[in-house]
Amino acid sequence: MGKKNVKRQIPKISELAPLLKFALPSLPSRKKRLAKAITIWDLRTIAKRRTPTGPFDYTDGSAESELTLDRARRAFLDLEFRPNILQDVSEASLACDVLGEEFAMPVGIAPTGFTRMMHTEGEIAGARAAAKFGIPFSLSTLGTTSIEDVVKAAPNGTNWFQLYMWKDRDASMELVRRAQTAGVKNLLLTVDVPVAGARLRDVRNGLTVPPRLTGKTLIDAIPRPEWWMNFLTTPAITFATMKNWKGTVAELLDFMFDPTMTFEDLKWIREQWDGDLTIKGIQTVEDAKKAAKYGADAIILSNHGGRQLDRAPVPLHLLVDVKKELKKDIEVHIDTGIMHGADILAAIALGADFTYIGRAYLYGLMAGGQEGVERALTILRTEMIRNMKLLGVNSLEELEPKHVRLLPTHAGLGSLPGGNK
Repeated sequence: MGKKNVKRQIPKISELAPLLKFALPSLPSRKKRLAKAITIWDLRTIAKRRTPTGPFDYTDGSAESELTLDRARRAFLDLEFRPNILQDVSEASLACDVLGEEFAMPVGIAPTGFTRMMHTEGEIAGARAAAKFGIPFSLSTLGTTSIEDVVKAAPNGTNWFQLYMWKDRDASMELVRRAQTAGVKNLLLTVDVPVAGARLRDVRNGLTVPPRLTGKTLIDAIPRPEWWMNFLTTPAITFATMKNWKGTVAELLDFMFDPTMTFEDLKWIREQWDGDLTIKGIQTVEDAKKAAKYGADAIILSNHGGRQLDRAPVPLHLLVDVKKELKKDIEVHIDTGIMHGADILAAIALGADFTYIGRAYLYGLMAGGQEGVERALTILRTEMIRNMKLLGVNSLEELEPKHVRLLPTHAGLGSLPGGNK
C-alpha cells in the first residue's frame, strides 16, 4: 500500500472547546421567528401556520383556476438577466422619483382590503412600515382603518388612497373629499371590477368580515391562539368606509361595484380630484392610451393579483409594448406576481417607473404584524441591492431592457417556490 494521505491524532480539549458552544434555550419570540425568514416564501410559510384558513386563503388565493396568478409569477421566473461585469458597484442606490416625489425604493404597498382580518395591526402596521422604509402606502376603499387614522398613524409617510367606484356615486365622492382633506395626493382608481371575480377559496370557506365563530373556525383556531386572542380582545373588524356588512365577502363585492362605469366617469373623476390620478387595472395597450387621453398621471398594469378575470393578461408581458406606445406621456407602474427583489429590478429594466406588492407584504403582516412587514421590505431591499450589484449597475436609471431577456413561455407551469401551483 502507498503512503497514507491523512495523519490522524487524538483531539485536544483546548482545540475542541471553541467548537462546543451551545446556546441556552430561550422562549420563542416574534423577533426570532421573523429572523429565520430569508425569503418572502418563508414569510408565507409562517403566515399560513399562524393565520386561520379563511383570512389566509383570502390573501393567498385568486380567481377560479388561479391560473392568472401562477402565470404572473411564472413570468418573472421565465426571464434571464444579462449582467455587465467588472463595474464599480460600491455605491448602489434604489432611490427613485415617482409622481414628483422621491422614494427610497421603487416599490410601494398596494391597496388591500380587510387588512385587519389578516392581523390585528392591519393598515396601521403597513403604513408605519412604509413610512420607515421611505415608500408609499396605499389604503383600500375596503380597508379596515379610516383614511384619517392611517394618516394620523404615519404622519410623515406618503399615504395614498385607492377608490372603487360604488353604485352610490355620492358616497364614493365623499371618500374622495375625505382623502383630499386628510392630505392624500395620489388617488388610485381601480377599474377592473365591474363585478367580483369568482374567488373559489372564499366561497368554499364561506368567508365573512369579521370571521364568524363556528365549529369549523373554532377547530381551526386551536393551533393559532395568538390570532384569535387578538381577534377577541381588540376592536371589532369593520369596514372603515361603510357600515359593517353582514353577508359574505363575495356578496359584498357584487353589492358595491358599479358595472355601469365608463371612460366618461374617469373624465368626471379627473375633474373632481385635485391631485395625481393613477388608473389601476389596465390590461391592454389600447386602454393604456385611453387612460392617458382622459387625464391619468400614471397607470398600473395589473390584473388585480389574478383575483378578477381568470386567464387575464400578464402585466410583465404587457410592459414593453405599453411603454413603447406611451413613451414618457404618463408613468407606467406594475403589480401582480412580485415575490422577489429581482422581480422588481426586471420590471424597472423593462420600462416600469414603479412597482407594488400586495401578497408579499401581507405574508409579512400575518407572520408578525409591523415587524413582519418590515422584514418583508428588508428582504426585498436586500435582494434588490445584491442583484443590482451582480448586474453591474449602481442606480435604477442604469437598468435597461438589455439587462433582461424574456424566455419563451413553457407549456407547463410546474411548481413555484413555496408549494404553490
